Amino acid sequence: MIAVWKSCLALSFAVHSAFARNVSNRRNETQSFSANLLEESMRWMDMYYDSERGYLFSLDAAALTHETRPSVWYAAGLLARNEDDDVEQAVKIVKNVVGSQFKNESLQWYGNYQLYPEEPTVGTKQYPPSIYGTWDPNWRGFVGTTFVVMLEEFAHLLPQDVQTYMVQSLYHTTVGDSYRVGGLNNDNLYPAYSNPSIMRAFVSGWVGRRVHDLNMTTAGEAYAKEIIDLFTRDNTLSEFNSGTYAGVSLFAMTLWAKYMPGDSLMGQHGPDMIRHTWTSLGELYNANLKNVAGPWDRSYGFDMNRYLSILALQMWTIVGKEKAPVYERPYLMGHKNDFAISPLVAILAPYHNTLVPAETLSSLNTFPGTHIVKKSAFSPPFDTYPRNITAWLSTNLTIGAESFVENVVGGPAKNQAAFTPAVVQWLRKDGSVGWLSLYAQSLALDVDVGANYLELSYPQSNETNSSFSFLVGTNGWDGKKDIASWADVEGVQVNVSGSVNLNYTVEFGGLRGGKWKPVNEFEFWNFTYGMPEGSEEVPRVRLQVEVA
Repeated sequence: MIAVWKSCLALSFAVHSAFARNVSNRRNETQSFSANLLEESMRWMDMYYDSERGYLFSLDAAALTHETRPSVWYAAGLLARNEDDDVEQAVKIVKNVVGSQFKNESLQWYGNYQLYPEEPTVGTKQYPPSIYGTWDPNWRGFVGTTFVVMLEEFAHLLPQDVQTYMVQSLYHTTVGDSYRVGGLNNDNLYPAYSNPSIMRAFVSGWVGRRVHDLNMTTAGEAYAKEIIDLFTRDNTLSEFNSGTYAGVSLFAMTLWAKYMPGDSLMGQHGPDMIRHTWTSLGELYNANLKNVAGPWDRSYGFDMNRYLSILALQMWTIVGKEKAPVYERPYLMGHKNDFAISPLVAILAPYHNTLVPAETLSSLNTFPGTHIVKKSAFSPPFDTYPRNITAWLSTNLTIGAESFVENVVGGPAKNQAAFTPAVVQWLRKDGSVGWLSLYAQSLALDVDVGANYLELSYPQSNETNSSFSFLVGTNGWDGKKDIASWADVEGVQVNVSGSVNLNYTVEFGGLRGGKWKPVNEFEFWNFTYGMPEGSEEVPRVRLQVEVA
């Protein structure tokens, strides 16, 4: 009996030791990968920094003007790096940004921050207020959360008067953010607008506790509950599966999990929300293509290998740069300016990555095999009912789409270019990724997705809403430059059937010409199918897809 007990004890010790080694190895990898991300992103931003003015120059090289939001992200990176005069420069940036904060409580943009320091005064006759134009309400959240990270992680580097200055600024930010009501004054902040709503709830709850304002704390918790209720319906973000904004939401949920106390709903639910979000992303990720399968609620590109997504930066800290969907020189990718948020991702990675499930970690490294994913997400007041999502993933081909009935074309963001309700991606022989995407033109869509097929129909069709436009990516480097039919599309065979007229048009959307402009900086060929004249059938199209 003693021998058996000793044997079990030895086995238990061995298992525990192996687990501890795995945890230790994973922690060491995270620290190495996040340090690499911090170093590369800071080296890039160093080139843009104007030490005389205490701001980054525009990352778009806009005639030597400066930018506020990336300057604040850079300041956080300076504190994390802490070399030479980094702290001094970070303090200079913070003082500049807080000093230019909008402090007039009667204005809709109270508590917000300048887009850039050279801009005229928002609200003047010559520079009238335009939400998401001359001012961006989400910058309260982006700048505010960055200030909190700096105060939580690097307070020992910041003079006390600067800390006080930042907390005062955060108080203005929080009060100003309370002015936001979805549907009022052209504002679109509802709990379903995941990334800014999660930031809003956090900053309100954190600042309320810091300055002992019970109303502010309670408001943050109440708003968080609305977000949590939407999430726990199917353990998905309302702003579902966005390469950019899933990354922001994961960042913001990490603040919930790491910095909020146990008596906070945010502190209680944050860890599980991160785990569930990564579970969903892991199921939808194809490591062979280095892409998260569609559909995407808000996308700034059609191939994560070619545009920079914040989600890819998160992956960089988990599996390393080489395995993440990031180009060797990230600042050459589409939507490259988001590389500036890297310091925040790197700073939080040692904690955040402990919440990534083992199954997801495995999927980010190796595609697990052919499978189907079914999810749903809900974005009131835009959705009549939850969107139903289906994706089929195989070794070299993924197909994903969502059924919906909404009150606006282009999804809750009201953006036809970003809302991508049906997507096919495939791996080409040269290792590049081909893609096609349904261009959003309808208030309602029914979908059927399965092995090698995508079927779409419009249940609310009318004379002006009965065509299907598929944006098809250009061929690879050695492929045909001119496309006249499906036969010219590299790496895939597509057979089309349905109630549509099978005679289709093909038009080009190019950087220098063609019928259309690029979408999200991607050139494409537009394959459009209309209905036969006089047809009373429901518009329906079925794509049978095989990798060539």
